[in-house]
Amino acid sequence: MLKVLFICSQNRLRSPTAEQRFDDWPGVETASAGTDREADVPVSPELLHWADLICVMEPAHRKKLSSRFRSALANKHVVCLHIPDEYEYMDPELIKLLEESVIRYLPA
Repeated sequence: MLKVLFICSQNRLRSPTAEQRFDDWPGVETASAGTDREADVPVSPELLHWADLICVMEPAHRKKLSSRFRSALANKHVVCLHIPDEYEYMDPELIKLLEESVIRYLPA
């Protein structure tokens, strides 16, 4: 089972949408979190250790993770999806972008 953690800033729109979209993907478990301290679910070392694949929405998220959780990221595959913060939760255009960006990393 591939464990995928989706990360945005506040864990309110992009990462929860990704978690929901890929939740029923065969062979995949999903979770989501945010880099901001006031995120609905803040990133933690435990979540990072849990994940096999970490998908961040923007380069700034990768930078924050690297500066705050360097040891927890050792040997982790972190990919940046380059999805800006301009979509609502479950926005069809956001879902399309997520599918185009994420499916290549998931089991067939």
